[in-house]
Order: sequence, then C-alpha cells, then structure tokens
Amino acid sequence: MPSPQLLVLFGSQTGTAQDVSERLGREARRRRLGCRVQALDSYPVVNLINEPLVIFVCATTGQGDPPDNMKNFWRFIFRKNLPSTALCQMDFAILGLGDSSYAKFNFVAKKLHRRLLQLGGSALLPVCLGDDQHELGLPSKFTLLFLQEAPSTGSEGQRVAHPGSQEPPSESKPFLAPMISNQRVTGPSHFQDVRLIEFDISGSSISFAAGDVVLIQPSNSAAHVQQFCQVLGLDPDQLFTLQPREPDVSSPTRLPQPCSMRHLVSHYLDIASVPRRSFFELLACLSLHELEREKLLEFSSAQGQEELFEYCNRPHRTILEVLCDFPHTAAAIPPDYLLDLIPAIRPRAFSIASSLLTHPSRLQILVAVVQFQTRLKEPRRGLCSSWLASLDPGQGPVRVPLWVRPGSLAFPETPDTPVIMVGPGTGVAPFRAAIQERVAQGQTGNFLFFGCRWRDQDFYWEAEWQELEKRDCLTLVPAFSREQEQKVYVQHRLRELGSLVWELLDRQAMPSPCQRTSRKP
Repeated sequence: MPSPQLLVLFGSQTGTAQDVSERLGREARRRRLGCRVQALDSYPVVNLINEPLVIFVCATTGQGDPPDNMKNFWRFIFRKNLPSTALCQMDFAILGLGDSSYAKFNFVAKKLHRRLLQLGGSALLPVCLGDDQHELGLPSKFTLLFLQEAPSTGSEGQRVAHPGSQEPPSESKPFLAPMISNQRVTGPSHFQDVRLIEFDISGSSISFAAGDVVLIQPSNSAAHVQQFCQVLGLDPDQLFTLQPREPDVSSPTRLPQPCSMRHLVSHYLDIASVPRRSFFELLACLSLHELEREKLLEFSSAQGQEELFEYCNRPHRTILEVLCDFPHTAAAIPPDYLLDLIPAIRPRAFSIASSLLTHPSRLQILVAVVQFQTRLKEPRRGLCSSWLASLDPGQGPVRVPLWVRPGSLAFPETPDTPVIMVGPGTGVAPFRAAIQERVAQGQTGNFLFFGCRWRDQDFYWEAEWQELEKRDCLTLVPAFSREQEQKVYVQHRLRELGSLVWELLDRQAMPSPCQRTSRKP
C-alpha cells in the first residue's frame, strides 16, 4: 500500500516561510509520510488538480502583496476562467506568516484561503495566522475575557438535550441521564472492581438495539481540579467568556458562555491524559524559567524522544503531574493558551448491557474500573471508569451526560437463526443485551461461552443465565480459569464442546418453552 503523499508549497520573501516549510517536510517524513517541499513558482500549478493533500505556507509583503517567488502562481490562481470544481479533489491547509503592525495582516493567506474554497478545495482547518509581533509568533486560538462580576441573567450550564425533546441526544447536546444504581458485581476479595450501572433514559428520545454503544462524557475529579488551579494560580470561581481570534473559528459547543474556570477544568480540559510531544513544544515556548525551558526543549526535540518516553509515556505520567514537575512554567501559562495546550476530554464508549424490551426506559452498562501501578507512587486510574465508580446515587441525585450510537455488532432478526456468542469478562455485556432482546422476541438458539476467573468472584449475571437455562432459552458454557490447577479458558471450552454445540443446533427445529411462552394466544 503506497504511503500518503503531502505537498508543501511556500511563498517566501526573506526565507522564514521556506524554513517553516522545510521543518514541516522533516516532521512529515519522520511520521512516514511522503512529502515534497517546493516554492510556489517552481511548482507546475496546473498539477494542483491532481494533488490530494497540500499545505501552503505564505508570507505577506509590503501592503498585502505576495512574495516574489509566488507571484506567477498568484496570477494564475485568480484567473476568472478557472472552473469552480478545479480543486474538488484537494484537501488543504494554509499557514500565513505576517505582522499585525501592518494594516493588511496576513492578507495573502486569507485571500488564498477564500480562493481555494471557491475552486472546490476542502479546508482541513481554518486558516492559521502567524504574527511576527506576537511573543510566541503564533497567537492563541481563543481569548479569555474575564468578567468582573457575575452576569445578572443566565446561569452557567452545559448544553443538553432536555426530556421530551424530539431530537436524539448527541455529543453537542448530551442527555443528562439520572443514575439509578451503581453496584459492584465482583466479590470483595476480587482484584478488579466491576460495576453494573443503570441509568433512567425516560423522555430522552434515546432508542437502541443489541450491539449499540453508549458514549459518556466524564469529568475530572474535584481534587485534581483544585490542584490544577493551584499550580497555575487560577481562581476556580472566575467567570470568563471565550472569544475566538478569527471570525471563522467557533467556540466549543460544550462550554457555556459565560463559563467558570472550575467548569472549564472539570468538564473540558483533559488534565488526566498523558501529554503528547506537541504539549512540551508549546509549554517550552510559554516557559520563562531558563532551566525548566531547557528541559522542555530537550523533551520536544528529536534527540530527546527516548528520555521523554521514559519520563512520560512509560509511567503514564499525566498533564497535571508534568505541570507540577515544572511549577515555574505552569504558574506563568497565560490562560488564553489553556485550550491550545491541553486537549479536550474525549467521550468514552461502553457496550450497552441491557435491552429496552426487558428494561423499558433503562440503560445498563458493565464497567471495569481501570487502575494499575507504574513506577510512580500514585496508581494510574482510568478517567471515566474511576469517575463513574465515584458517583453514588444513594447520596443524592446524580446525572451523567450520555448519548447512543450504533455499534458494530449485528444480530440476526429471524427467530430460527441460532447465535453463538463468546464473551469473556466484561466482554459479555453486549451479548447480555442480545440474549435479553432475543428471548423477549421468542428467539431461541442462544449459545453463550462465558469466561472469568472464579465462579464466586466475577461470574457476571450468574442467576440470570441459570434462570434462562431452566427455561431452555439459553445454553451456557462457562470457563473458570483459576478454579483448577491447570488454567481453563473460553477457547478450551470452544474446542471441547464444539461438536456438542452443533448437535444442539440441529435440535432447534423443536419448539422450546421459551418459544411457547412468548407466543400470543
């Protein structure tokens, strides 16, 4: 399979745009991406119609003029007879290099961006504008305008899908589902904390079938939010409005306007994630402390990648922990750069473990709480699973933002089609939804191979499976890997009982009690 091809074209007057372009080329090749770097006037512009991916790096000279080595390109690209579909196959991005002290700041980049869109090109991102007057060269994407006092109207809150809405919940408008129960389903001596969590989705317009997944938007812990604000010297209760620097950039839909710093850190900034190399690059630019800046530059360099891996990736050190290790730099971070520096919290997907036919207006998930130890003192914890485990509906109302999307598992709709399901551990969750759904519809031929460590510690839904077996609605084949001297896994049961399963499948022509009880008189 041929590697993806990238073309970087630059228009440079003093050499800065060329230097930036060559750096882009080196970064692309380091990531195994085929890349060519050329001046715009040395590139046959008619070949653009065949280019799938292009980055333009353009300086602006004088009073909004293009550099000398892109003037021929400039005249060609603005020909009036060029068809509006000429570049319909091209994805592009534009980086402008300019000086905001001039009236026509980055005029060439802005005008080229509009022209490429007119010719059918598809912009991968809004035009990026570098500013020679800015201390970092590239201004932040947003400006945080702090409010001196709380607004008299409106209140801080998340955009959500309200009960009774006809519009299905989505990432931009999740449904705040009440948590009904949060039950540990593994034994007290078991090493793994696994939770069966149930939500009330009444009035949400949420509908799902077996195999679908629910996406949950987690939050950072209150302790981590407080620590982050302390390290950066932020007031958690400070209100602000978020203003994009460019007109074609929109504010994140998940953030209310106005927003508090506590809300931003709690619900949006992924301070518990392991930082990427780009985090250290930007942090080095923001650092005013010589020793810390030197170390950050080392981590962001090509020569420092092995040391960065040992410091950050191997022990799963988080963004918050890195900031604590560089306190002088953290304390000097301008709030405007928080959204550039720290990625947004991503939703987590869980297989739905229940059927609406069995549990109307309810949605259940099976969650293994992620926790493991590295060489760092504090255990590593999964953000979403740990957050969910910490919620206790018995102590007061708990609401969790969620929405549903189709999954990749599909089950036959015909009643006489048997299904063999293999679900070790928490992987059994979607098959429980399928079995509930199929049994409610009178579908037999349900064969479940389930594996766990101990019958009395992590045998999820044991009583439910046994009841379905008594009704001849399910054939269950368990495997308990730690209950005998020689470990036995699901795959061993599959090999041992494969012929038996096929024999049972042959008997499916005979109606079972499950079928008889599901038929209407």
